Amino acid sequence: MKAHVWLKRIIIVLLVVIILAGIKGINLYRRAFAPNIFVTREDTYLYIATGSTWNDVIEEIKELKLARNSKSLEWTVDKKNYRNHIHPGRYFVKNRMSNNEFINMLRSGHQEPVQLTFNNIRTLEQFSDHIAVQLEFDAATLLNLLKSDSIQKKYGFNRYTINCMFIPNTYELFWNTPANEFLDRMYREYESFWNNRRTLKAKELQLTREEVITLASIVHEETDKDDEKRRIAGVYLNRMKEGMRLQADPTVVYAIGNFNIQRVLRVHYQVNSPFNTYRVDGLPPGPICFPEIVSIDAVLNSEHHDYLYMCAKPDFSGYHVFARTLTEHNRNAELYRRELNKRRIYR
Repeated sequence: MKAHVWLKRIIIVLLVVIILAGIKGINLYRRAFAPNIFVTREDTYLYIATGSTWNDVIEEIKELKLARNSKSLEWTVDKKNYRNHIHPGRYFVKNRMSNNEFINMLRSGHQEPVQLTFNNIRTLEQFSDHIAVQLEFDAATLLNLLKSDSIQKKYGFNRYTINCMFIPNTYELFWNTPANEFLDRMYREYESFWNNRRTLKAKELQLTREEVITLASIVHEETDKDDEKRRIAGVYLNRMKEGMRLQADPTVVYAIGNFNIQRVLRVHYQVNSPFNTYRVDGLPPGPICFPEIVSIDAVLNSEHHDYLYMCAKPDFSGYHVFARTLTEHNRNAELYRRELNKRRIYR
């Protein structure tokens, strides 16, 4: 009888231990493997800055209201020693992630790359601002590098041509890419862009890479009509062959620095600047914008014709009329001026 009682007691104790272990196991599972990370938007990203501590990371998590149970998250952080394995970056947060899945992602540094895009850029300042919105470093850091003589020389450019290095496109980079590594990447992309085919075409035009991009920048500012760019490029190349000044209004606007001008006046033609092609011969010393690939290729594949002049169409369609003689051009220009006056566009 005593043996039976003791056996019964042992069984009860074992059952209690099993139940307690089960409860503990359930709690451990809930802490580590149950969903605890919730998002309200599908495109939620956690940004961890370079040099961040766990305190910085948890503040970002709280700001985004990601963790339903902060204590269980902290427990997982301690168990996985994440405090000593923090990697900066841009992390895509999926809905209903467990603490274990979430911390494993952060601890491994498995971040989501940025699809960095830039186009319609005119100045280095604008470019730096645009890139800084998409990557971790600030605009001033990038701008200071771009204006540094040593950086310009490193890549084979000068203060007028450094923006030739940046070909507008979409590039995949990590958000925490340092500014100097970003420049190295852009230079590699620049060299890749200038393949044998493009390099050969530039030589046939007797232009350097920088000169091609500079002319492309003028073409780009002249029109947004891709089907007209090759013809416009041909006009400027013809003028260069004839030893004529380019007399491109976009270069005057760039020289003035006021991009809101709707009508270029005679007084504007007098501005003293190496970019004013009404006063200087040949191409300006560098691009007046960051021309897109279609504009660069329009120069390299320019249309062969004998036009020397062009003027915006008076219908304001964005297209141009072309002329072979100055007399014909003056007639076209007068029609456009009349339309400007009719629309009360005086400056």
